[in-house]
Amino acid sequence: MTELTRLTATAAVDLLRRGEVSPLEMIDAAEARIRATNDRVNSLPTLCIDRARDHARKLMDRGPGVEEEGRAWLAGLPIAVKDLLPVAGVRTTYGSPIFADNVPENSDIVVETLEGRGGVVLAKSNTPELGHGANTTNEVFGKTLNPWNTALTPGGSSGGSAVALATGQVWLATGSDLGCSLRTPAAFCSVVGLRPSTGRIARGPIGDPIGEVFDNLSVEGSMGRTVADVALMLDAQAGSHPWDPLSVPAPAESFTDAVKRRQAPLRVAFSPDLGVVRVAAEIREVCAAAAARFGELGATVEEACPDLSDAREIFQVLRAHHLVGELVPLLEKHRDKIKPDVIWNIEQGQKLTSEDIARAERGRTDLYYRVAEFFESYDLLLTPTTVVPPFDVDERYVAEVEGHKFENYFDWYSICFVITATSCPALSIPCGFTATGLPVGLQMIGPPRGEAPLLSAAALFEELMGIADALPIDPRPPAA
Repeated sequence: MTELTRLTATAAVDLLRRGEVSPLEMIDAAEARIRATNDRVNSLPTLCIDRARDHARKLMDRGPGVEEEGRAWLAGLPIAVKDLLPVAGVRTTYGSPIFADNVPENSDIVVETLEGRGGVVLAKSNTPELGHGANTTNEVFGKTLNPWNTALTPGGSSGGSAVALATGQVWLATGSDLGCSLRTPAAFCSVVGLRPSTGRIARGPIGDPIGEVFDNLSVEGSMGRTVADVALMLDAQAGSHPWDPLSVPAPAESFTDAVKRRQAPLRVAFSPDLGVVRVAAEIREVCAAAAARFGELGATVEEACPDLSDAREIFQVLRAHHLVGELVPLLEKHRDKIKPDVIWNIEQGQKLTSEDIARAERGRTDLYYRVAEFFESYDLLLTPTTVVPPFDVDERYVAEVEGHKFENYFDWYSICFVITATSCPALSIPCGFTATGLPVGLQMIGPPRGEAPLLSAAALFEELMGIADALPIDPRPPAA
C-alpha cells in the first residue's frame, strides 16, 4: 500500500490502464495513507470512500484502457476535490458555517468531467471560508497544516489539496485560483500547481451558490506532484461545455504529449518582484538562482518584465466588483456568519462607481496587449511565487515584509494576482528550499493560451532541479 501511494499519478494510471492494479486497491492504499496522516495535517476533512468504491466498480466493469476521444483516461485513479466544488451526495461546505450541512444533489461540471474520464472522487480538500484568504482555515473544519512544518500554513485557498498531494494521500487534486489560490499552496508545499487560461476548464453548474457564469478572474486548475501529473490532469479536465459560456475546446495536441516533447524555451525573462511588491531576500535569491539554471537548457536568461505598474489597482477593483456579484446575496442573509475580511472586501466593491469599474476594464485591456507584446520577445516570464516562506498558521495573512507594510489581507500575494489580471497561464513549481528547509516555488508564466509550451518547459526545469523525488513526505512537527 505504501509503495502505491509513492507513485506519481502518471505511473499509477499506467498500472491501472494495464490492469496490474485495480481502482479498489488504489482506494485502499489512499485510505490507509489518509488514516495514517490526516490527523496531523487536516487536509481532507470529508471522505466519501463508499461512493468512491461504487464508482470504481462501475469503471472496472468498463475495463482498463478505455479512453475518451483518445485523451486522458484516469482509469480509476482516486483524486481529491476542493471543497468549493459540489460533489453529488457529498457534504460540500465551501469552508463556511452557512453551508456546514450542505449536501448537493448535483456535481460541478469539473467533477462530472473528471469522473467521466476515469477519476474517482475520494475526498473533499479543506479551503478557507468561501475560498477567500491565502491561509487554509475555517470555522467548519479548522486549520490545515503544512507537512513540511506543522506549525505553519500550507497557504490557500487550495491548501488542503496541496497538503494531500505532498503527504501522498492522493495522486491528483483539483484547485482553483482567483488571486493565488493554486499557486501559493503549491509553492508552500513543494508541489506543482497550474492556473490555466480562462475557459480552459469548463465549470458550473448554474445555481452554484458562490459562482458566476461569466467570471473571468477565477479559474479551475490542476495540482499534482510533478509536471507530467499536472498535464495528465489538465487533459482530463480540459474542454468546452454548453453550460459554461467561457469554456473552449481542448487543443488538438494533448498536454501530456506537449510535456513529452520537452521543448526548451529560447529566451526567458526573470523578475525578482514584477515591479509591484517587496519580496523577502532569501526568496529572491533562491528564485534568481533557479531562473539562471534555464541557461543550462540553452535559453538566454535576462532580467526583464512587462509593465505591470497598474495591475495591482486593476485587480483590486475587479476583485471587489467580483465579490459583490458573487457574495452580496449571502451577505444580506448571513452577515453574522461571514468573516470580517470578506465583508470588508464586499463593501469595498459596493463603494465602486460604474466609472471605477469601466476604468479598470479599460486598464486591463491595455495591460493584456502590453503582456501579449512582451511574449513576442520572450517565451517565459519567471518570478517568485510567494514573497515569503510558509508562515505561522495562526497568522491570518502576511502583514509586512522587510519593513514594507501591506494594505490589506490579500495585498501580500500581489506577485500572483497581477498575473491573474493578464489572463496568462501560470504555474508554480518547486525550485529549492530556505536555509531552514522550507519549500520555495518559482512562478512560471506563459504566453496567452500557452499552457502547452509552459508545461513543456516546466518539465525540463523539473528534471534539471531534481526536487520532485522528495515527495511524498510524512508530516513533520516543528523543530524543538
